[in-house]
Amino acid sequence: MKKISKYVYASLLAAGSLAACHKIAVPVTTELTPAIFPQDTNQFIQAAGPVYVALRGNWSTEYFFQQCYSTEEGIMEARGGNWFDGAQNQQMHYHSWTKDNGYVNGNWGWMATIIGTANQVTSVLKQAMPEGDRKNTTLAEIRMVRDFAYFMMMDNYGNVPLDTVYGDFTPHTNVARAQVFNWLEGDIKATIPFLSADVNTYTYGRPTKWMAWSLLAKMYLNAEVYTGTARYNDCIAACDQVIASGKFSITSTANYLQMFYPTNGPTSVGSKDEFIFAIPFDATASGFYGRSANYKARYDVPRSMGKVAAGAGFNYFNIPYTPGGPASTLPEFYANFNDAGDIRNKQWLTGLQYRPDGVTPIMITTTNLGYDQFYTGPNPNAPYTYQLNLTPNVVLRQSDASFDAGNDEIAWNMGYRNIKFYPDATSASRNQNNDQPVFRYADVILMKSEAILRGGTPTNGATALSLINQVRANRSTSPAWTNVTLDSMFAERSREFAWEGWHRNDVIRFGKYENKWGFKTDASTYKRIFPIPSSAFATNPALVQNPGY
Repeated sequence: MKKISKYVYASLLAAGSLAACHKIAVPVTTELTPAIFPQDTNQFIQAAGPVYVALRGNWSTEYFFQQCYSTEEGIMEARGGNWFDGAQNQQMHYHSWTKDNGYVNGNWGWMATIIGTANQVTSVLKQAMPEGDRKNTTLAEIRMVRDFAYFMMMDNYGNVPLDTVYGDFTPHTNVARAQVFNWLEGDIKATIPFLSADVNTYTYGRPTKWMAWSLLAKMYLNAEVYTGTARYNDCIAACDQVIASGKFSITSTANYLQMFYPTNGPTSVGSKDEFIFAIPFDATASGFYGRSANYKARYDVPRSMGKVAAGAGFNYFNIPYTPGGPASTLPEFYANFNDAGDIRNKQWLTGLQYRPDGVTPIMITTTNLGYDQFYTGPNPNAPYTYQLNLTPNVVLRQSDASFDAGNDEIAWNMGYRNIKFYPDATSASRNQNNDQPVFRYADVILMKSEAILRGGTPTNGATALSLINQVRANRSTSPAWTNVTLDSMFAERSREFAWEGWHRNDVIRFGKYENKWGFKTDASTYKRIFPIPSSAFATNPALVQNPGY
């Protein structure tokens, strides 16, 4: 069994008792009552577990897709009709989503599930647990998971309802984003005295003081987006809390890639240095909302580099399945990886592909027609052999309207692929064991650097330049920078946090969300937040749709 702590990897029996409570403002009756369960220390742990199971839900898949495919970081076009998925990926790319988009609906429901589960568990444990430090810390941790869900809601949907008390099933209307920000800031600060300051295997995957300060730093860095008022000095102060703890460091160049391996965790190289808060994943685990799984390789690895038929490629990663391979980056994003001495380049598959020896080409044998579905020459079924070559551009060769590149080798090899969360050869399924970082120490350093660059007051002798060079010194063999601008800061964040779910947040803050990329030309500023989804109105008629939708 992987390294998931007992607290986080809790009983799914308890999770099952909460599965019906994920709709905010919908009354439910479960067996989770103090008179029945929980009644002792182990049961208190089990009762808290569903909050973390809920958090795992959409994080690695649907939530990531919404953050990534709505930017130039990634694209998932259809391939011969596969992966069209009701146009949800097309709409993310074109910024043409509606309140019925699958990701818009699914992620709201996921966040509401976390909030509803946390509210119920809090209500029960307040009554069931004896007074003392353990109770205070447990409730503070659950509250922080709920606050993180509210942060994601505020970041993605802007104006959202504040439902904070279990048992109050009155429909609540959504409130202004700035009001949500202010409430959230106060609630996070109120939890900090009760959260643990420890960083060890027991606190791994659970909110600590440092997770709370990291979340506040992220809020303050984006405060001008959320409220119209800059809070850069507050961002710097929050970052300084984490830095002064002495609990974390920028991992070395040698450990950067290993930080995201299937073996990562609280005692693993890289991740033990940098992970402030991570969501544990276990290839054998499941959940009660969403996929609750890490399927990175399923989407990102080319089909011919997983389990393949004879002559169709080479199973480079020794994974026990043929990956779908529909996802890739766009040239506009990959352009940030322009430093030949940067270790972060190695998270990508690009161009001609070779076996692990680096010499033997990966060869694929198909037919003329299998290679190019538009082939019109003689002998369409004659064998055709070529070296696997991943090309940078995505071309909609089959259908613009259906966002379709085609169903042949040319189409399936379009786009450079990210393998930061390295494929897991130990898993018997498509699920992976790679834990997913939410907050890393490198982010804290770069947030402080950016806050200073944007006008915040430097502290402790640091400058925007010295801080960004602190990260780069552990990522690249190139000389230290002598200057930093907002554009170079944006590029550095793109390199450092590719495929970690933060790019949409960055693109909006840097004023680049209305830019053109790929096939997208929409420059509507109201698209910076998503519409309140149809599913939300079905359960809460008091909601008001966001402007523009």
